[in-house]
Amino acid sequence: MPKVSIFWFRRDLRLFDNHGLFEALQSEGRVLPIFIFDPNILKELEDRSDRRVNFIHQQLQSIQEHLLKNGSSLYVIHNTPMLAFEMLLHNFQVDAVYTNEDYEPYALQRDLQVRTFLASKDVELKSYKDQVVFSKSDVLKGDGSPYTVFTPYSKVWKSKLALEGLTKYPSEQLGAKFFQCEPHPIPDLKTLGFDAMDLDVTEPIPNLDIVARYHDTRNLPAVQGTSRLSVHLRFGTVSVRELVQVASKTNEQWLNELIWREFFMMILFHFPKVVTSSFKEKYDHIPWRNNQEEFELWCKGETGYPIVDAGMRELNATGFMHNRVRMVVASFLTKHLLIDWRWGEAYFAEKLIDFDLSANNGNWQWAAGCGCDAAPYFRVFNPSEQTRKFDPQLQYIRRWVSNLDDNYPFPMVQHEMARNRFLSVFKKALAEKS
Repeated sequence: MPKVSIFWFRRDLRLFDNHGLFEALQSEGRVLPIFIFDPNILKELEDRSDRRVNFIHQQLQSIQEHLLKNGSSLYVIHNTPMLAFEMLLHNFQVDAVYTNEDYEPYALQRDLQVRTFLASKDVELKSYKDQVVFSKSDVLKGDGSPYTVFTPYSKVWKSKLALEGLTKYPSEQLGAKFFQCEPHPIPDLKTLGFDAMDLDVTEPIPNLDIVARYHDTRNLPAVQGTSRLSVHLRFGTVSVRELVQVASKTNEQWLNELIWREFFMMILFHFPKVVTSSFKEKYDHIPWRNNQEEFELWCKGETGYPIVDAGMRELNATGFMHNRVRMVVASFLTKHLLIDWRWGEAYFAEKLIDFDLSANNGNWQWAAGCGCDAAPYFRVFNPSEQTRKFDPQLQYIRRWVSNLDDNYPFPMVQHEMARNRFLSVFKKALAEKS
């Protein structure tokens, strides 16, 4: 029976600067790299052409190409993690299993179950910090409690970075330590229950010109003013340490966005209730209208507000939406239509190729005013004003709204009426719970 250490790929689909992989390759034995297509996750995906599954599949093929050149192979399994490891322990003599930490609720539960099972077989699960610079409990208040406001969190985060610096993990230099074996075929998408589709994503390399101008261009959806690296951060096809190093030298505003990502991850870990509930509990008593027909018009991009419609059509067509427009469409759904933020969050979770639970949840709660460090509830974006500020020539809107000049629908709700209705409902509900 072959003797191996196992490296378990998850949110870290790269061979370079990979902390857990680096530690595995420094162990005594040969390393068998694995990936598990978990049916517990796949069954929740309703779209058979899911872009995320396609993206993961493409990245696994890329990793496989590199491994085959070294006479090794990626071992891809389509089964539950528990059954996958039962099979692996039956076929291999496993010294240890290495992986990188994941902080989402399902991942924590899964890892505890796998860790317990492996321990019963005298195999240790060793996990390392990789998808963040500072993880769940690295940046805390003096009394050990988590920050719930971004600005003081970010100040401590930056001072900690200045003090400790960044550590790189050159896993790409240890390729000779992989287990030598015949190629192990990767299950095709059809076997996994999905259809193949073309993806339009950038290379996982920061564009230094865009980063340098980020503070000036990040709110302009018509220009290429953002890095478009969110999908790569989500699946770990880029090293967050590399991006933080670039941001620290180039643009503090872009660095702040990377810190927001870790802030929301920390919030999700310490306050898992946010998955289903408002961070501010009194907001769970808002009497949302939740009109299904209006929600469907929002989903299709037929609200009569061009910037809202452009954003939703971009999302439906590409799996991506510009960040400024995400804020506008989220504000419109929750405040103009008085539809529960959880409805919008779930729709984004279904459509976004860069979907990340902590960021999606944190940003939707920010938009609705019910999050830990949210925009004040009485701040209501005016879609027309947002258009004048950020897409004055209608370049972005015309890219996605082809019928702007031909039979374009009237606004489904008037801004001032909707704003006044929203403020009245929220003031009354919050006063009753104060």
